[in-house]
Amino acid sequence: MLAGAAVDLGVARVNAIWQGDANSYALRALALCATPPIPLVVTGPEPVSVRAAAERFGALLGRRARFEGEEGPEALLGDPSRCVSLLGEPAVSLERLLAWIADWVARGGRSLGKPTKFERVDGRF
Repeated sequence: MLAGAAVDLGVARVNAIWQGDANSYALRALALCATPPIPLVVTGPEPVSVRAAAERFGALLGRRARFEGEEGPEALLGDPSRCVSLLGEPAVSLERLLAWIADWVARGGRSLGKPTKFERVDGRF
């Protein structure tokens, strides 16, 4: 988006969580190990609108977000309600996460070149 690329709206909602919160959940979940196992979905507590996130990034970066395509009905979303009920809300809010990412990008922070492929709904990443 910083380079002016359009954001694909084909998948209208995604999950997001700060990696530090995901790591914290994983480590604290070790205390919950049981047989049979208790499956936990680790992600932020609410689905994120791709359009709203892109518009927020645009505002934070001083750019206007550009979009392509229509907001589609499909999304590959996880339900973290069990994880959140057992381990609590993530420490980093979505707003703070977006601000951190925008700041990193604006300062020319390094990218690992690993796209999230948020626009995929077939489970192939």
